[in-house]
This record gives sequence, C-alpha cells and structure tokens, in this order.
Amino acid sequence: MTTLSSGFARARRWLRDHPLAFDATLAFCTLVAMICSSFTDPGDGHGPPAFGARTPELFSVLLMTLTAAALVLRRRRPMQVLAVTAALAAVEYVLMDPPAPVVMSTVIALYTVASRTDRPTTWRVGLLTMGGLTAAAMVFGSTPWYSQENFGVFAWTGLASAAGDAVRSRRAFVDAIRERAERAERTREEEARRRVAEERLRIARDLHDVVAHHIALVNVQAGVAAHVMDKRPDQAKEALAHVRDASRSALNELRMTVGLLRQQGDPEAPTEPAPGLAVLGELVTTFRNAGLPVEVACADRDRLPAAVDLAAYRVIQEALTNVRKHAGAGARAEVSVVRVGATAEVTVLDNGRGSAGRRPGTGPAGGTGPAGGTGAYGGGPGGPGDGDGQAGGGLDSGGHGLVGMRERVTALGGALTAGPRYGGGFRVHAILPVEARTGEPDRPGTAGGTGLRR
Repeated sequence: MTTLSSGFARARRWLRDHPLAFDATLAFCTLVAMICSSFTDPGDGHGPPAFGARTPELFSVLLMTLTAAALVLRRRRPMQVLAVTAALAAVEYVLMDPPAPVVMSTVIALYTVASRTDRPTTWRVGLLTMGGLTAAAMVFGSTPWYSQENFGVFAWTGLASAAGDAVRSRRAFVDAIRERAERAERTREEEARRRVAEERLRIARDLHDVVAHHIALVNVQAGVAAHVMDKRPDQAKEALAHVRDASRSALNELRMTVGLLRQQGDPEAPTEPAPGLAVLGELVTTFRNAGLPVEVACADRDRLPAAVDLAAYRVIQEALTNVRKHAGAGARAEVSVVRVGATAEVTVLDNGRGSAGRRPGTGPAGGTGPAGGTGAYGGGPGGPGDGDGQAGGGLDSGGHGLVGMRERVTALGGALTAGPRYGGGFRVHAILPVEARTGEPDRPGTAGGTGLRR
C-alpha cells in the first residue's frame, strides 16, 4: 500500500511539472469516455441504458476527436478552446440525431475557463454556454424538450461553472494565506532586527553614561592624589578612597548593564533596579567629593514612571559629568527637577568658563551656535573646538554625550535643549512626559535645541 501511494504521489508530481502531458492524457481519457458513451442508448427512461444498442456516425466521431484534441490547449487558450468545443457540440445537436456526447469536452473547457478567470466572466460565459447548448438540445433534438437528456446538458454545464469558480476561489484563498504568511515572516524579521538595533543603542547609551561619569571622577581624584601625595598624604589617601568608591560603583553598574545580555532565568543575572532620582543624592555626593559644588532642588522624585525616572537621572549624570570635565575651575552647578502639569522638567545649570586653553568655536563635526558658548560645553567665542563645538576631553570628546541625552528624551516623546547661558555658563533643559511613550519613533523637531548637533 505504501509503495502504491508513493507511486501515485510521484505520478502526480510529474504531471504537475508537465501540464501539457496532463492535458493530453485528459483529452485522451475524455475521447474514450465520449466514444464509449456514444454506443449507449439511454432508452425511454424506464429501463437501464443499453450498451451497444447504437453505433456513432463517422461525423460524430470526427467531432468528438476534434473537441478532445482542443482540450490539449485548454490551459494556454481557455476561451478559444471553450468557443471551439461549444460550437462543435452545438453542431452535433443540430445535425445528428441522436447526438453523441460531444458536450463532455465543452464541460471540461467551461470548468477550465471558470477556474482561470474572475467571477463576472464565469457568470457571463457560463450562462451563455448553458443557455446556448440547452436551447440547441431542446430545439433540434428528437426527444421532447423536457427530457432528462436536455436538462442534463444544463446541469452538467452549470456544475462545471460552479466547480471551476470554487477551485479558483480556493486557489486565491490559499495564495492569499501564503502571501500573508510570507509577509508576516518578513515583517517579523524586520521587527527583530529593529529591536536588536534599539537594544544595542540603549546598551551603548547606558555604557557611555556609566563609563563617562565614573572614569571622569576617577581621573579627577587620581590627579588630586598625585598632586598632594608628597605634601598631604592624608588628602591623597582620601582621594584614593574616592577613586576606589567610584571604580567600584562603575564596575557594579557595568555588571548590571552587561547582565541585560544574559539569558532569561540565569541565576547570575542582576536583579537590582535601574538607578533613578531616588539615588540622586549619592550621585551628587560623588561630584561634590570631586570638587564640584552642586545645589539640588528636586520634588516628587519617587512619583515618576520608571522610564522617565531613569532618563532624568541619566540626563543629570551626563550634564554634571560634562560640567566637571569642561566648565573649568571654580564652576558651580545647579540641578532642578520639577513637575509641570503632565511633564517633568529637568534643568542643569553651571557658571563655568571652560577649561583652560580651550576656546571652542566651530567644531569640525557640526555648525556654529552653542559651540561657541561658554560653560560646560564651551569656553568662549572663536577658535576651533573638539567635535561639534564641545570642549573636548575625556570620553565625551567623541560627541556622544548630548546625543545620548537627546536620544533618551526623544525616545520618551520629550524635548531637550542645550546651549550657552547669557553672561556665561551652560544650560541643559529636558522636558519629559510623565506617561512615557517608549518605542515611539522620533518626530522631527522633538529634540529641538539651539543649533547644537551632536
């Protein structure tokens, strides 16, 4: 049984790959069926048909052969084949009595047309064929018009039209399902690639914020320790303690960030919450220990959504890091976080004049504007600067600081502005919606600033 079924399967595949051979086989089988039926006399309808009671005329055999031969081209010329077979079947009904079953070829041709055209065409062609052949059989036949042979013509042609239309509808349905599945597969792959890119960008942003902040503090404290090592060993010891604390904090945050890449359920994956405004005091303390006076005014720090809370914390961290690196000696910073309606506004101000020896103006990677300002990101008008006009140095010289802040804010549907203050200093201002809209595409102008392009 298995061998027989596999043989049928191979035969079907071969016929499907060779449609002309299939149509030739079908035409031959149809011719055999028509010739065999032409030897059958249906009788008066009260008894079984009698085989061999009549012999078909030579003209009828010729018509049957022509209609069967036309079926070989039914896939390439369906309408023409239908027209030929229907015309020959009508000629048979008009000239021969009793007629031979030439209409069998017309039924197959009508099925082919219905399965390969649209429904309106099927209705028009089918009704025309059904009506024409039925009328020819009723008018020119020797049997009464209401005989079952005449209504059989109507029934078989109508069944061919319905069967062909059903096959066409099913093929269209299957093709639509297959196309939808392929499109869903492509969409799923594109969505996966987009999510991977977003996750890489987010991890890179977190790594930059963590490393830039802590390494800047380590650099400052190490410089202090080296400066006072000989004369004031107690201060050097205190600076080295700050270096140790900052490096430990950096390692912990790096471990948390890299832990996001672990498999779900990994026991070594970190479970600590992401930093937020609840630990803003610890962040400010690290900057104060590094010699940067910071004043904080923060309200409702525990009431923000997690995504907004993290974004506010990272904006403050990056802004204070840039103040410490670029604002110069004697700079002071002010941090404020307030709720205004449905938004949270984060502001970081400084009164710095820029690092000594740095006069940023028109940076090589960006236009003019805030690049020529003063404060954390600039040191006075004129002169070339390091990357988009920001006074370079440290990890932010590559120009990722403001980019990271702007991406974080715009990803939540907020806006960020950064630029020099009138009279000196620099200002970073972020407006974050309380209801975070993560995953929403950036909109033009959302991160509008003062011309600073990072």
